[in-house]
Amino acid sequence: MFRKHTRRAAKAAFAISLGVALLIGLTAGSGLAAAKAKPTVVVGTKNFTEEYILGQLYGQALAAKGYTVKYAGSIGSSELADTAITSGKINFYPEYTGVLALDIAKLKNAPKSASATYAAAKTFEETRKLTLLAATPFYDTDTVTVLKTTADKYGLKAIGDLKKVPSFSYAGFPECATRATCLLGLKNTYGLKQTKFVPLASVSVYTLLDQGKVTGGDGFSTDPEQASGKYVALADTKHIFGFQNVAPVLTQELAQAGGSDLASVVNAVSSKLTLAAMQAMNKAVAVDKKTPQAVAAAFLKANGLG
Repeated sequence: MFRKHTRRAAKAAFAISLGVALLIGLTAGSGLAAAKAKPTVVVGTKNFTEEYILGQLYGQALAAKGYTVKYAGSIGSSELADTAITSGKINFYPEYTGVLALDIAKLKNAPKSASATYAAAKTFEETRKLTLLAATPFYDTDTVTVLKTTADKYGLKAIGDLKKVPSFSYAGFPECATRATCLLGLKNTYGLKQTKFVPLASVSVYTLLDQGKVTGGDGFSTDPEQASGKYVALADTKHIFGFQNVAPVLTQELAQAGGSDLASVVNAVSSKLTLAAMQAMNKAVAVDKKTPQAVAAAFLKANGLG
């Protein structure tokens, strides 16, 4: 009798252990499947060449690692891109840290360094269920750009010297008119009260300068034209343009779903984006008329990221 009960107990124990083993196996299997599932990344960009390239760089690198990537296309200004990500239309886009801190967060006191600007931008975004990944080595700051001939004529070296120019007119994207890092800063900080503003549409600021339709315009430090010798970027002695490294903005939901894997893919791309690299890619698209997709693919391949 004792042996019979022992055998029954042994059979019961075996059945229980088998059931537990199967349960553990199923749980492990479902966990493995969950680990393999990667979130969909919906990439948005703002409305100019450098942003199109950046969107392709990050999107293609993520796609190469098995992420489903969808491109929302050109959204428009920073303000519109911000609306798109906070409303759920996109969950990822590249932005400039100074723009986030000064134009989106509207900080009253501008941060005094690139790291402080990044920290302020990230802190602000995290109050809104967003976050930032690592910033790029390169920065792309606005520049008050004039023709070299204009600079020579009036002796212009710094932005404040523009007070010497009669009937000063300035071109920039429409949002420039209300930004502390653009026309608003020129008026309030530099005292250029009589500036006539010309909003950009389909014609570039450099074309308007060449045609003599404006005296100056809102250029960017990574524009290929800035290295041509034809134009002069006036010194920003009062630092209205701040620090403008690029940092990808993404929803906290996407960051948590992608985890360290997504962050490492994106950060690896950002780490390679030097000023020289960005200027070369901008030139390839804006001047050589290559597509952002092709330029991004070549860069990623050359750096072992595609």
